[in-house]
Amino acid sequence: MRKAFAGLAALLLVVVVAQFFFAASGGFSTDPDRGAYRPHHVLGYVIFLLPLLMAGIAAVARLPRRLIGLSALVAVLTSVEVLIAKVARAIDGGEVAFGLHAVVALALFAVVWMIFRAAWTPSATAAG
Repeated sequence: MRKAFAGLAALLLVVVVAQFFFAASGGFSTDPDRGAYRPHHVLGYVIFLLPLLMAGIAAVARLPRRLIGLSALVAVLTSVEVLIAKVARAIDGGEVAFGLHAVVALALFAVVWMIFRAAWTPSATAAG
């Protein structure tokens, strides 16, 4: 189970980096229908669901509570990202809110990096 968690942590890191790529490619697109953001939106669901799965696996494998909590935190931060995006679209001058969306994304990346490092450090995933 620890190897499965570590593999999912690596996958989550790759998905989050891809999310940044899709956000940037959508941001510089000339598509007036915002269709260029579609991959960014779809990947957001993966970033929400994958850490929930990881938290479940971590709990079953009796990994440290910190890994369970950090995994759940990624899902919470993803929910905050969705809320910020909805608010930014609803208000006039939503550019500031979208800036906050990017800042929260950096925090989310930091949490994912902490999970990845802990999952691939043998002593950090020892039961306890």
